[in-house]
Amino acid sequence: MELELKGKVAIITGSSRGIGLETALYIVKEGAEVTILCKK
Repeated sequence: MELELKGKVAIITGSSRGIGLETALYIVKEGAEVTILCKK
């Protein structure tokens, strides 16, 4: 699936593991700049 995210910015919360991490990695591969946030 191509999301056409090149040049876009995404902020993903809860991304230190699991679904959040996998989503962040996928979005990066689609070309977006990603900021990840997690609470430890």
